[in-house]
Formats: sequence, structure tokens, C-alpha cells
Amino acid sequence: MQKYSVNQQLIETLLAWVNSGDIAIPEIQRPFVWDSSKVRNLMDSLYQGYPVGYVIAWRNPNVRLKDGSTSEGKKILIDGQQRITALTAAILGKSVVDKTYQKVRIKIAFNPIEEKFEVQNPAILRDKTWLPDIAEAISGDLFEIADRYFELNPDVNKTQVRKSFTNLLSIPKKQIGIIELAPDLDIETVTEIFIRINAQGVTLSQADFAMSKIAANSEYGGNTLRKAIDYFCHLAIAPEFYRHIEENDNEFVSTDYFQKMKWLRSENEDLYDPEYTDLIRVAFTSQFNRGRLSDLVSLLSGRNFETRTFEDSIAEQSFLTLKLGVMNFMNETNFKRFLMIIKSAGFISPKLIRSQNALNFAYILYLKLKDLGVNSVSIESYVRRWFVFSILTGRYSGSPESVFDYDIKQISQKPFDEYLKENEEGSLSDAYWNAMLPQNLDTSVASSPYFHVYLASQVKANNRGFLSSDILVGDLIVLRGDIHHLFPKDYLKRNGMERGKYNQIANYVYMQTEINIKVGNKSPKEYFSTLKTQIEENSNVLSGISNIQDLLDNLNQHCIPSSIMEMDATEYDNFLRERRHLMAQRMRMYYFSL
Repeated sequence: MQKYSVNQQLIETLLAWVNSGDIAIPEIQRPFVWDSSKVRNLMDSLYQGYPVGYVIAWRNPNVRLKDGSTSEGKKILIDGQQRITALTAAILGKSVVDKTYQKVRIKIAFNPIEEKFEVQNPAILRDKTWLPDIAEAISGDLFEIADRYFELNPDVNKTQVRKSFTNLLSIPKKQIGIIELAPDLDIETVTEIFIRINAQGVTLSQADFAMSKIAANSEYGGNTLRKAIDYFCHLAIAPEFYRHIEENDNEFVSTDYFQKMKWLRSENEDLYDPEYTDLIRVAFTSQFNRGRLSDLVSLLSGRNFETRTFEDSIAEQSFLTLKLGVMNFMNETNFKRFLMIIKSAGFISPKLIRSQNALNFAYILYLKLKDLGVNSVSIESYVRRWFVFSILTGRYSGSPESVFDYDIKQISQKPFDEYLKENEEGSLSDAYWNAMLPQNLDTSVASSPYFHVYLASQVKANNRGFLSSDILVGDLIVLRGDIHHLFPKDYLKRNGMERGKYNQIANYVYMQTEINIKVGNKSPKEYFSTLKTQIEENSNVLSGISNIQDLLDNLNQHCIPSSIMEMDATEYDNFLRERRHLMAQRMRMYYFSL
């Protein structure tokens, strides 16, 4: 049975569908991920008559309305969002939102003599042989464009240039293939097609699929919900965008969503800047007790999992439930209290957080436990501990959707303290702390999640920087502190050590740069000898530490064995092993204090 039809459509027809809303593209406020060179290459391929791939769409399944009629859904893009957005930018001259949420115009220039496209730049603007923006040319009059060009370039081959102009202006008349999936396909089949397309390297995610589904619905407010998700993520990164919404989207300003996100207009916290993928995942999982976004697409389509039919009442309820999840996510109290909990575990900077999935599930856990009526003190401890547990075990680094799905169902069925204890006993045994974690610390990767947990433990304990009397590790992380080597890098290089050897986590400390400069490239035995002499002479040239006990306390805060004060390169390997063990034990104490 044929599950799709293949047609050719004019690009101008496709763009007209986008403008009329017949094709739902939730990309308007979301960052455009293609770089400008890809837009240029797309224009060149169309000009040359090369194939540019197919756009794949699926029309929403018809659902029965309350009056007995059926609704015709919009086309949902399964693949082709970036190409269509690129076409609207280059041909129609519409602005796109870049990766930093700045609204920009991607201007593609054309040289009719060389028949060459380029991204507009200052050199092109100074060169009269280039048309600086093809969008202006395509929307203009061919004769006027040619006359103006010939005035500026009187010596060109006019016949050849006119032919180039004609080819350029005919780009909107070029055809692009559209594969339209049959409207009567069930959601499982469409999802399977989506997965198979994705497996071939297409960068569309399940969240994109869900966002297209949300954007295509106007009956239950999906189009407004989609806009709320995009606006919140935009404001979280660029609070100044608030004024743009207020001045240009009066309809949205009047919604409950806008009231829920107004607090972001003066918010500069960057610990958790969610993308739309994160927001959808948290809102969905916390409210539906499911972790697979393909289930969300099914539910929003009105899918009855038992009868395998589409029911309008299920679609309506699913949109209401998702809206509640989005509102809970955006709630100022929820969002700020969650961040306070994460910071109270020592994760005070985005530098320390490498797993967005761990952060997402921690927020899911916070919202879920709050809905279950767990007291606030317990919620704080549970969220802190589960967040660190998931980082230490890499819980959401493999197949996050399936683990999300499993965890949320378990949490919904049994007391969380029982579930937490089961996982701790299974994954954080004595063998983990005494053998596995020290082994995991045997790495030169400064972005290691284990090193980040160690640093968080120092932040939580208010430890001071290495050899600092007053400056805290937390200050060094947030402000201008740097990671330095206990056994200086140049010193180890002189002693035959290679990069993977001297750049070891167990050789790293947060240290003030000015102290590091004074340490220089001496062995620990040398610079500690100098430090002890200065302490005896009451001279604070190298460090503000003024007595031996403070020095020993400082070493202890950094899990550094006191024997380092007598060490040189010959004892470096023994030092690394001992410090890894001390770091692991510190992390163990830290974890069970959360």
C-alpha cells in the first residue's frame, strides 16, 4: 500500500503556503541553525538546476468535531524546515533569529558576470559588479534592475548579464519535490517514517516533530502554545526581546502565557537557559508521566492507545494538560526555587553543568514531587541528590528518553525515598567510591562531569582557592579564576611528561592567577619551601596564608596530601593516585550530605 504521494511544486507556491499557514513551520521565533554559507549554496543549486532534496510533510489526521464534522489539518513538516526557512530568508528577504536570538537578515549577493553567489560582505558592497541582495532583485523589475546595473557597469556583455538576471529571477519558478504522507496514516506509522528519516542523518528531533504538531493546531490553541514556548526560551537568553513582544504581538500580550513569563524581562540568570526541546520535555514528562516525545505527538493527535483511533476529546485534553505543564515550567516561583536548589548543591555556574538532560530531569523531579505534595525540605534534598546522582552515574547520557520514561513511571508509583535508595544501593556501592570513581578521575579532560561534581563539593563547602587566604573557589569559578597545575606544566614537560600526563584532573586546582605566576615552573618541593620560609618571616609575598595550620587546612580543602610539600617529579604518579582517592572520598561525603 502506497503511504505517500510525490509531487513537484513551484517554490513560490510553497512560500505562499507558508505565508498562508497551510504549512505549519514552528521556526519563526526559534534560532535558524544553518550558517549563511548553506543558504548561499542552496541558492546556487537552485540557480544551476541541481536537486535540493525533498520536503516531507504529513497532513494532520482528520478528527471528528463536536458538531459531527471533520477538521482538515494543516501540513506538518517532517523534514525540510531549515530549507524552507532559508528560502524565505533569501528570496522573500525575511529576517531570521540566529543562535544568539538576534534578529538578522541573511543577504545573499549575486554576480551576474561570473554567475556566482556569495554571502553579502563589505567587499561585495563596494564592488559594482555584484547585486548585493537577491531578495531585492527577485521582488523587483527585471528591466529596471538591468538598466541600473548597466549604468554602473557599461562595459559588460549585456546579453550574457540579461540571461543571468533572467535565470536569477526564475528561481521562485523552479520546482521542489514534496513527499506528502497519506493523511489516513496512523501516528505510529508516521513516527516510524520520521525515525527512519532521522536515522539517515536528518537533524530533525522528536521535539521538532512535536513542535510542528503543536504549531499546526489552532482549535485548541496549539499555535499560541508554540509561540509561548519559543518566546520563553528567547527571553531566557535575551530579556530585551520583551519589548519587541510587547510592541509587536498585542494578541499574545493579552494571553495568560505572557503574564507567566513577564518576570523574564529583568532576569539575567544563565544557569539554566532552556531550549524549546528542554521546555517541551520537562512540561510533557512532568504532566503525562511519560518520557518519549513520540507519545506526545500521538496524544496531541487524539490517539487512543487502546482502540488505535483518533478521538477529539483526547486531543483536547492533551493540549490542556501540556499547557498546564508549560505554565508550571514558566512559573517564576517554580523556576527560581529550582535554580536555588541546584545552586545550593554547589552548581553555581553553567561552567559546571555539562548534562542538560540531568538538569531537565531534576526540574521534572522538582515539579513532580511538588504535585505529589512532598514537603519542601524533602524536595530540596531529593532534587539535589538525584541531580548529582545522575551526573555521577551518567544516567541520561545514553538513551535519555527511555530512561526518562522509566524513571518518571517509577517515581509516580512508589515513594521517592524508596526509589532513590534502590538506585544508590545499586550504583553507589563502596566499590564505586573506592575504585570506580578514582578510576573515572584518571583523565585529562577538564570538562569531566566527575571533576565538576568535585568542584561543586568545594563550592558547597565554601573552600578557598589554592593558597588563598580569602578568595573562595566559587568566586574563582564565577569570576576570573583559572584552573592551574599543582605540579606546574612547564616543570613536568622539562621532566619528560607528555600532555596527557601533566594535564590530569588530579593535578588541577582553582588558583588565583597572581599566585600561579609567583609559583612559576618550580617543583612543589621548591615553591612550598619558599612559602614556608615566608610564613616564618611573616612575609606574604607568594600567598596571604600566614601560618602552617592555615596552609594544612588549605591543602585539606583541596584534597592535597601534605606530603606534596616534599615532592618532585619522581613522585608525581604516586601523588596523582593519592589525590584521586582523596577527591573521591570528598565527593562521597559531599553526596551524602545533600
